[in-house]
Amino acid sequence: MIQGFAPALIAWQKVHGRHQLPWQNTDDPYRVWLSEIMLQQTQVSTVLGYYERFLERFPDVTALAAAHLDEVLALWAGLGYYSRARNLHRCAQAVVAQFGGRFPPTAEQLTTLPGIGRSTAAAIASFCFGERVAILDGNVKRVLGRVLAFDADLAKQANERQLWALATELLPDQDMPSYTQGLMDLGATLCSRSSPQCLLCPVAELCLGRKTGQPEDYPVRIRKLKRSRRENWWLWLEHEGRVWLTQRPDTGVWAGLWTLPLFDDEAALQAQADALDAKLSRLPTIEHSLTHFDWVLHPRQASLSQAPGEALPGPGVWVAREALASYAVPAPLKKLLT
Repeated sequence: MIQGFAPALIAWQKVHGRHQLPWQNTDDPYRVWLSEIMLQQTQVSTVLGYYERFLERFPDVTALAAAHLDEVLALWAGLGYYSRARNLHRCAQAVVAQFGGRFPPTAEQLTTLPGIGRSTAAAIASFCFGERVAILDGNVKRVLGRVLAFDADLAKQANERQLWALATELLPDQDMPSYTQGLMDLGATLCSRSSPQCLLCPVAELCLGRKTGQPEDYPVRIRKLKRSRRENWWLWLEHEGRVWLTQRPDTGVWAGLWTLPLFDDEAALQAQADALDAKLSRLPTIEHSLTHFDWVLHPRQASLSQAPGEALPGPGVWVAREALASYAVPAPLKKLLT
């Protein structure tokens, strides 16, 4: 195992690491947990505003547990990966119900809670309780994959388990918060995916990936995500300053969010408009990229002069424009409506 890795990383973090992020300099597991969930597959710059608004509305886990899911989703709207918000709410309720409102102090116990995986549990346990346990999020996989020149395919679970074991061997005997933060900081700043700044790296002399001359080759992940394309039509109905919204199912894309009625083809949308005696206006097509597919959305707008009867696409609700902010709507729709 590489000697001197942990001490070099800890020393670098204390001088050059990040220290001013709002979820740092605290051992409050609620704040650390909230930041860890928000930062999954999301950039720090995007999370900052959401994090502050969440804490203002839900200052502790008890307040979050007592909230209605719709309110949680409304505050989350635009941050993406909405299953995180639903698990956030479920986890808060579990902490209150099972642990009296206090997060359990070990990574093993934390992984029993909804939405908390092994790496997130380790981060909370390390930062807040000083537990000697390894993290392995995307940035850390990249750092350790390069430092160790780990050339096994991480798309295979057996190889990922091997990297977990190596990450555990690298752990220091003390100062776990600085070490854990150092790994995160290094992966987020110098050890980037495509242009690692090896000349500034505190562990450059120890890095086996750098010694190969191709640190960008690590970590190895052969299986690539297959993307697909989806196309739908949105029906934007307005009547007396109110917009007709329908709620998405509890599972699938945008689960639980409020959207305009969605149609699989333009003919079905036109049939609905005819039933409402609505004249449609074409709006610019929206192209929205999600993890597994690219979504092409064609909005069509109509203002209804008379109160519609039973022909509305539903079930749904009429929402006044000034009240839209209290509904959880996906980011492209929020942009369209405003």
